[in-house]
Amino acid sequence: MKQKKYKPNPLFHDKEPLTIGIPRALLYPRQITMWKTFFEELGMKIVVSPPTNRRILENGTKAAIDEMCLAVKIYLGHVEELAGHCDMILVPRIVDYGIRRNMCTTFEGLPDIVSNIFRGRNLRILSYSVDVQCREKEESAFLEMGRRLGVPGPKAKRAYRNSQKAMENEIAELAKKTEALYRQKDRLRVAVAGHSYIIEDEYIGKPVLDALRQLDVLPIRSDLVNRKKARATAHELSPTLKWELSKELAGSLAMHINDLDGIILLSCYPCALDSMVNEMIIRKAYGKRVPILQLTLDAQSGTAGVETRLESFIDILRMNHGDTEDRLNEEAERRAVAACAGTKRDQREGEMA
Repeated sequence: MKQKKYKPNPLFHDKEPLTIGIPRALLYPRQITMWKTFFEELGMKIVVSPPTNRRILENGTKAAIDEMCLAVKIYLGHVEELAGHCDMILVPRIVDYGIRRNMCTTFEGLPDIVSNIFRGRNLRILSYSVDVQCREKEESAFLEMGRRLGVPGPKAKRAYRNSQKAMENEIAELAKKTEALYRQKDRLRVAVAGHSYIIEDEYIGKPVLDALRQLDVLPIRSDLVNRKKARATAHELSPTLKWELSKELAGSLAMHINDLDGIILLSCYPCALDSMVNEMIIRKAYGKRVPILQLTLDAQSGTAGVETRLESFIDILRMNHGDTEDRLNEEAERRAVAACAGTKRDQREGEMA
């Protein structure tokens, strides 16, 4: 096969390095280490959109159609945030990583979604396509992306392999730290089972983790796991489950079910995969052994009402562990007093402002 001749990209060879914008949503928590290492080794700068806030969510909701899930609306808000602050915005197309390792169809059509919604805005989209079942492997996709940026093949290959190694090291380190949490028995251990882009989101996911910590509960993220082992263990839930992220979530719970006091299934509306997989988790014995709370977040309510549901769920777990009703009432009264004091403090600060 005749090799494509290397042609320098004029953008890359300007005095100022090319700036790549990365939306802080969807695959960002899983792959930011790989992306950051890859582009920086190529001598490029990256700029990441700020943590999610109400304005970003509202902008994304305005740009999206009603049927899109909350995670995609947030993603579009982050793309909007990056417009005008970078040379190109990275929007990958991920179809699958092999047989029965499919991604949600949203990831397959993401570049088209962004291009159509922001048409007329003169956004430069940088994309790469991973579809292993159609012989589009990740390494080849990164090399092709490097070629389009005017980077020689050997340099792009070295950058990709270093980025892959950096990501693998990070995953192993996070999984090791998370495994240690399952062995702690001084507090209630509650798994927060959800996709990384939900759990790690500053606006919709982290408030749930913070609320659990305020209840003196140890929240354990199910997404921080040995991914390969979790996918293999997911066979216990369903031998036909083919969705990559769902397999990791289900496998993580199956691996640690005996070390948990409770499970919180955290989803965003209207995620089709979660609506199916969460029901399977509840029905297939997990719910019979460990109490499960299902929380679904949407663009209208966000985390409103979540704290009350979490408090009720944790009270149930504590009753299962022998806490008396009087003690639970005392704890509820303490929380109410603290909440009232916080409200009055906020009012005073508002009046002073």
